[in-house]
Amino acid sequence: MAAIEYPYGRPVGQVNDRDGQRKVLKATLSVLENAKEPGQISHLPFTWPEEPKKVDWHPPEISPIVKVNLDEIKRLGAKMRKKGKF
Repeated sequence: MAAIEYPYGRPVGQVNDRDGQRKVLKATLSVLENAKEPGQISHLPFTWPEEPKKVDWHPPEISPIVKVNLDEIKRLGAKMRKKGKF
């Protein structure tokens, strides 16, 4: 599975950003092509250009895929913050 920390409803990027969307799709296909085992999670190296607080179109509940992987997402987020990448 290819995971990306983009706002709900924008899984491949911003509207009209064809170049950015193409990069996300190519990275996603690469993850699928190179997966070594079922259920493997690979986090894509893209960051949303706005601060999450400014993104006001999130739904009231998290998406099902995030809900299933929430513990892993939190663990990796903490790891990234420790490394100073967030």
